[in-house]
Amino acid sequence: MARSSPRTGVTARRREHRLRTWIDVSVPLRTNMVRWPGDPPVRIERVLDFELGHGVTVSRLDMGTHTGTHIDAPAHFVRDGASLDAMPFAATVGRARVVAIRDRTTITPEELARHHLRRGERVLFRTSNSSRCWHTDDFIEDFVYVTPAAARFLVERGVRTVGVDYLSVGGLSSGGEETHLVLLRAGIWIIEGLNLARVRPGRYDLICLPLRVCGAEGAPARALVRALLPRRQA
Repeated sequence: MARSSPRTGVTARRREHRLRTWIDVSVPLRTNMVRWPGDPPVRIERVLDFELGHGVTVSRLDMGTHTGTHIDAPAHFVRDGASLDAMPFAATVGRARVVAIRDRTTITPEELARHHLRRGERVLFRTSNSSRCWHTDDFIEDFVYVTPAAARFLVERGVRTVGVDYLSVGGLSSGGEETHLVLLRAGIWIIEGLNLARVRPGRYDLICLPLRVCGAEGAPARALVRALLPRRQA
């Protein structure tokens, strides 16, 4: 039986380590970054500073709860819906699938049907938004979004969580409220504002936890993914 050389073994371990590296797919927060139209602007201000003679540094953060990478709770659109502090960890921690969307306008049921989504899946959609929308602080109006029909398809498939790579799961002027309502009423948690430009389609470990803000309908989050290793052949 042929045996692999020590060099081959080292190469394989390095490749495995590279595959198992966590990738930060959240968007850095900074002053005047892009925000949803009408939301509060982002301001990060140093209020105590060594340069001003203070013995410590302290910053003030001023922004809306749906800025950058964040999570929508049912309370965002559903009266008496669950607030963010009631979110179960299982909603955004565990196995997830990154699905590449080819359509450069919307996410439709027709395209989703090809991916054979399963009940309980956490699904992150990588669209052209990731490579196109995060390079500017200007709001991009024609971002790729989930249509209401696609939202109903996701509910029918019984997915657990939906992640998208711009500031809203629904469109700006077409079906945005309906898409949110369909998903949130079904108990599907929503991650918005991901940047999946460096992530290939496939299966990953996901960690995405929002700030624990009591009674909030949404909050900023840090999101990380790590590729699952392929199953070893017997």
